[in-house]
Amino acid sequence: MNAEELEIIKEIEDYVNKCGGSFSSWYIGIAEDPRDRLFNEHNVSEKNGNWIYRPTSSSTTARNIEQYFLDLGMDGGSGGGDYLSKAVYCYKKTYSTDL
Repeated sequence: MNAEELEIIKEIEDYVNKCGGSFSSWYIGIAEDPRDRLFNEHNVSEKNGNWIYRPTSSSTTARNIEQYFLDLGMDGGSGGGDYLSKAVYCYKKTYSTDL
């Protein structure tokens, strides 16, 4: 892990710990447009949901962070997106969110 990956991992871990719930109650993904993925495709509430996203320098960095959290038990799947998917996003799953 490089310094950028470690910093973003810490930010996401801190946010998850603040909001609560096990890693399995959270979803992790990568996207070119994380706001669109969160609020339109996954139906996360922008005002009331628990969500975080961070831009990264490359799709490889985003994938490495995604895989780290998948290995810890977050929901999601590797292999999505393309070379433009340089942001990592995460949200706490609810009855209204789509996977």
